Amino acid sequence: MRVIFANLIAIYRRELQSYFASPFAYVIAGVFWLLSGFFFFAILLGPEGLIAQSALRDQMGVTGQPTDVPYQFLSFFLGTLSSLAMFILPMISMGLYAEERKRGTLELLATSPLTNWVVALGKWLGAITFFITLLLPLLLYQAIAVSASDPPASLTVMLLGHLGLVLLAGAILSLGMFVSSLTDSTILAAILTFGLVLVLWVIELVANSLVGPVGDGLKHLSLIKNYNTLTQGIFDSSSILVFVSYILLGLFLTAQSIEAFRFQRS
Repeated sequence: MRVIFANLIAIYRRELQSYFASPFAYVIAGVFWLLSGFFFFAILLGPEGLIAQSALRDQMGVTGQPTDVPYQFLSFFLGTLSSLAMFILPMISMGLYAEERKRGTLELLATSPLTNWVVALGKWLGAITFFITLLLPLLLYQAIAVSASDPPASLTVMLLGHLGLVLLAGAILSLGMFVSSLTDSTILAAILTFGLVLVLWVIELVANSLVGPVGDGLKHLSLIKNYNTLTQGIFDSSSILVFVSYILLGLFLTAQSIEAFRFQRS
């Protein structure tokens, strides 16, 4: 067990270092931060932003149930981040195994004493850690904004929303890693991963047109449905289970893909 853990840490460190040593990773980070920052200020301070709408309601003397501006801000911004992640994450996962195939090192990796599960888990941990580092600056200015609101936003909504974002990223990266193990083209891996994620993203629209257990089952597979549940501040164990299942499925399929590659080379 100690040897397995040491091998896992070694793979994890190698993958994480490869991200921070790659100029392309910094381009991804820069684009993600630029777009997320733009939408942050557009949602919060723009002419159609939540603060402007709230001020307009006050000026017009609109009565009725007050608008929960902090909650709406977090809901809109987390929804925007999930849409950005759908484009960014396939680019993070596309080289996890495709680069190994291109460099010819996948055969060495497949025939090494390391188990396929250890390698896949180490690569996935490196990718998800890199994505979490992209979220840290966003957490800082979100915390500043919501703490200055009156009344302040619910901490539960903020924590569950970002937990949902990390789980969503973990699911996409795991499935993207499997796709990356099937090809030596990083561009093809990114395109196929985006297509797969898009199907899982909009499957709820298909489910809504169906009735009975089939429609209900498809709804449970929807990434966006389960993500929205968490961003609403609802701790739903079934939504968390769906994301964890996608993560484990991606790891399992990746391990089987590399095992098939090893069998072909033996």
